[in-house]
Amino acid sequence: MVYRRRKPLQMLAATESVAVVPTAPVARPAKPRTRMMRQYDLVERVRSYNPNTNEDLLNRAYVYAMKAHGSQTRASGDPYFSHPLEVAAILTDLKLDDATIVAALLHDTIEDTEATRAEIDQIFGPEIGALVEGLTKLKRLELVSREAKQAENLRKLLLAIADDVRVLLVKLADRLHNMRTLDFVPTESRRRIAEETLDIYAPLAGRMGMQEMREELEDLSFRTLDPEAYSVVMQRLDALAERNRNLIGEIEDQLSNNLRHRGLGARVYGRRKKPFSIWTKMERKSVGFEQLSDIFGFRLVVNDIEACYRALGIVHTTWPVVPGRFKDYISTPKQNDYRSIHTTVIGPGNQRVELQIRTEAMDQIAERGIAAHVFYKEGVGSPTEFLKRESNAFAWLRHTIGILSESANPEEFLEHTKLELFHDQVFCFTPKGKLIALPRHANVIDFAYAVHTDVGNSAVGCKINGKFAPLSSELQNGDEVEVLTSEAQSAPPSAWETLAVTGKARAAIRRATRTAVRDQYAGLGRRIVERLFERAKIEYADDKLKGALPRLARTSIDDVMAAVGRGEIKASNVARAMYPDYKEERVARYGVKKSLAAKLKEKSSEAPRSPVAIPIRGINSDLPVKFAPNGGAVPGDRIVGIVTPGEGITIYPIQAPALKDFEEEPERWLDVRWDIEDSAPQRFPARIKVENVNEPGALAQIATVIAEHDGNIDNISMQRRSPDFTETTIDLEVYDLKHLSAILAQLRAKAVVARVERVNG
Repeated sequence: MVYRRRKPLQMLAATESVAVVPTAPVARPAKPRTRMMRQYDLVERVRSYNPNTNEDLLNRAYVYAMKAHGSQTRASGDPYFSHPLEVAAILTDLKLDDATIVAALLHDTIEDTEATRAEIDQIFGPEIGALVEGLTKLKRLELVSREAKQAENLRKLLLAIADDVRVLLVKLADRLHNMRTLDFVPTESRRRIAEETLDIYAPLAGRMGMQEMREELEDLSFRTLDPEAYSVVMQRLDALAERNRNLIGEIEDQLSNNLRHRGLGARVYGRRKKPFSIWTKMERKSVGFEQLSDIFGFRLVVNDIEACYRALGIVHTTWPVVPGRFKDYISTPKQNDYRSIHTTVIGPGNQRVELQIRTEAMDQIAERGIAAHVFYKEGVGSPTEFLKRESNAFAWLRHTIGILSESANPEEFLEHTKLELFHDQVFCFTPKGKLIALPRHANVIDFAYAVHTDVGNSAVGCKINGKFAPLSSELQNGDEVEVLTSEAQSAPPSAWETLAVTGKARAAIRRATRTAVRDQYAGLGRRIVERLFERAKIEYADDKLKGALPRLARTSIDDVMAAVGRGEIKASNVARAMYPDYKEERVARYGVKKSLAAKLKEKSSEAPRSPVAIPIRGINSDLPVKFAPNGGAVPGDRIVGIVTPGEGITIYPIQAPALKDFEEEPERWLDVRWDIEDSAPQRFPARIKVENVNEPGALAQIATVIAEHDGNIDNISMQRRSPDFTETTIDLEVYDLKHLSAILAQLRAKAVVARVERVNG
């Protein structure tokens, strides 16, 4: 999501009641330099929530990082060491364990100082060394685009998270402090960093349930990317807060009193929404500032889950409910572990009041996300193993990491990750009642792959709420989806990739398509190799080829066969690798045409099929086959195959003039034959050239003849040769040579047709 600055009508209206901000960014005064946190300050911050902290470890890390960074300074002029200190301070606010705090202090040492991983392992242990290395940015990496570099950094970050989720927490804190000090960075870099934060890091914090950090990252990015809009929203918010100051207190008091009179204790507090959240909502709904009803929200924090539902009943029996505004995230939590009850009522002064009802534990997770899990207590195991058991947010993260192995390039991975980060959710069910969470606008294809990759690959139909529906149907909350599968379909259509919404589905479809294509090439390669061995009267065996793999620089037999099928390795090279004494029979240059094309021409169409000829079943066969681009080929033609590296076999009629281009490359020629099932007829491409009288209705008569004889017109081009005649070239699809000949005969019988002939490419 690249942020684009907009000026909608509602914001123009909003400026009428406040001073208009100048379009040029206003220079902000430099902030007074703050005192750096001392060793004892850091230790006390950690000890405030973890009395058993290892003070010696924290002190050693503090001194080591300070000496390592030495006289380095930041763009602001502050000592560079102030940055890792502030990152550590942010993490103490999240109440993280000693190893994470130490990793924060050391996180730039490997990259920016002479410190090494081995040295950090020796002094602080391999656990902290692994955390620091996971945070080290890529160095000397040659990538083609900024997007690729951004994606590659994200890949490394997520791979490090696979081993230890604390890497993510340090990285987010690192980005937060960099955003807080962004004013000192050059303008161009400032915008790039802000866009990257809004694209990746803020949504990533949100997916991890760290809402407080997400909101601050978003607002800091918003202020940098569109200072005018940020300033206008802030002024409107401040004016509204001043105007409604008494009303907010009144609502808090009424809520507290009503709950207390019913015997329910609760902590109630109002909260103003953040500028970026308000701005995006105004853009999304195309409404003005005054039309927003939920700028202020109220939270009711109670002791347990039962009290949440009691509080909901009290609120709903006290004030009228706004229809369609109730959501229960306690019974159905979000994927980032968020749990709460949302409702909106018409409260005091006929004001809409948005309420969130939750327990203290839910409130902690809502603000701090996965950081709310207590990592420093004994008995929880490693943070990664603990979160595997406890956190849905971490499950999503591991799923995203799984996409790494399915992405062909960095930009593709970045695309998938952004898709996963930015979508809201719908919740659907399998027939057995299993809950499947999907991005909004997801369809049945996405659902099938969310259930299992094999289910997605073999999906052929579906039922939504008991009724048959297309696989492309968009799903709604609460839908029950049954996916119908077929063992006959081993790979999905490649077109599904454009229909799928989730990164997982797209990656799986792309992977299955690549595998299917590779299998086609491997099948073709095997046939070519076996044909050569049969012709040379030497024995072929997989076991013997396995011993020759090092000489072919391939790791498996399938790799060899696929390379042969793609034209990367000659079949004769495979034979020579297996039998060093093998000598290829070469045909003299003057005899190539005679030995291949002419020889095939001489064969009668009634001649028995060659046992070594490769059977051709059509475009949808298990071989990578295509037909001559300028004329095609149809059953009944005597044909020859030409291997094109990386593309497979191109089938030509033996009379095609284009075959002259391959006369000096005999190794590319293949004996092929038709293998068509009468019970399942297929259409094949052919091209005809019609010279017709230039009069009204001539083209209609030609098209009618083709249609009446069950031909299918694929493409038509016309060229005026003289005032009286037009040359019409028609690409059509027919079943075989007999079918094509019948169409040609009927066209010749038409008075508007002067001449018609088949085109051979």
